Amino acid sequence: MRLLISAICVIVLFSYAAAYDPLDPNGNITIKWDVVSWTADGYVAAVTMSNFQMYRHIMNPGWTLGWSWAKKEVIWSMVGSQTTEQGDCSKFKGNVPHCCKKTPTVVDLLPGVPYNQQFSNCCKGGVVAAWGQDPSSAVSAFQVSVGQAGTSNKTVKLPKNFTLLAPGPGYTCGPAKIVPSTTFLTTDKRRKTQALMTWNVTCTYSQFLARKNPSCCVSLSSFYNSTITPCPSCACGCQNKKNCVKGRSKFLDMVGLHTPKRDNEPLLQCTHHMCPIRVHWHVKTNYKDYWRVKIAVTNFNYRLNYSLWTLAVQHPNLNNVTQVFSFDYKPLLAYQSINDTGMFYGTKFFNDLLMEAGPSGNVQSEVLLQKNKKTFTLNQGWAFPRRVYFNGEECMMPSPDTYPYLPNSSPVNVLNFPTFIISSLLLLALW
Repeated sequence: MRLLISAICVIVLFSYAAAYDPLDPNGNITIKWDVVSWTADGYVAAVTMSNFQMYRHIMNPGWTLGWSWAKKEVIWSMVGSQTTEQGDCSKFKGNVPHCCKKTPTVVDLLPGVPYNQQFSNCCKGGVVAAWGQDPSSAVSAFQVSVGQAGTSNKTVKLPKNFTLLAPGPGYTCGPAKIVPSTTFLTTDKRRKTQALMTWNVTCTYSQFLARKNPSCCVSLSSFYNSTITPCPSCACGCQNKKNCVKGRSKFLDMVGLHTPKRDNEPLLQCTHHMCPIRVHWHVKTNYKDYWRVKIAVTNFNYRLNYSLWTLAVQHPNLNNVTQVFSFDYKPLLAYQSINDTGMFYGTKFFNDLLMEAGPSGNVQSEVLLQKNKKTFTLNQGWAFPRRVYFNGEECMMPSPDTYPYLPNSSPVNVLNFPTFIISSLLLLALW
């Protein structure tokens, strides 16, 4: 019995740890349901999805939201989204519901839908920006009219078993919880209205649940050492090595080869690391009061362009960033007293789109940092990052013992004192 209890505790603790991001401890996606009116057999609710993650966004093909109804509810209509299946509505005469499934699956509408099908913050193909990158685009919303449901605060039963794909797995959603009703400001900003009822669902991300292997890796180099530390071999797993494509292959000229698949299966360039993304950190120059780093991000996936990409880096000297030349930059103060983490992302309409693998499949920038004379050093790999995340996924770092080292800091054999004494005595005896 004790063994069973211990095992359950370990599993629970591990699941919580897996969903905890040390660089964004408060990051989550919150789904809020605001009941705005009652109907004859149910209610109309505005559903708002807010991405409070600082550097993890929802990329194309967008989010997919699911849940289970508590009773025999149906969806009469939707604005700003749609369900992927209608289900069996054969028992209805006349007006047929939009969806009769016990477990509906909802997706966002694509841009350009007719105006009467649109809702505020809808119709972006499910793409939602990270909160740290663009708060105004970190929201997606739709309206749903629910029938065969409760018609008051006491009779409404909350949906349950929420699931979120964004666009793949990795998110775990908690139960719906009733919270204080949301207040709304009228367009003239002179009057406040209030939702009739509000409940929230919180979803957190775990890279462990999303995939078995990392999706990016880090390579390192420096001006003081000609050695380049590459990404670790098979850093992202080598299961795609049989289907990879060698550079300049005629296979790349096939029509439709570059079209993304529904399951986002990659088509990778053949490399020793087999990662879709490589981040290279180069210590470029050492000045008297400053030092300069060059950062390059390379895409090895022939089937995917990365829009709204983000790069989060942890390094102690990011508390003194003087200038970032080609990227936008924002410090991430997860712990207010510690300023060692920052987010780089593309400048809008310039390099916020990382193209597919090939000549244009890279973005790069340089960063100028002011030295702290008490802590700055080029010894023992201090100039290299501690952690790197691309699009919210932690990248595989090389082993520290492979980092480029200063020429005068190469490993030195430590002299053994007793051996030295004995050797000296023998030398004197022979002399």
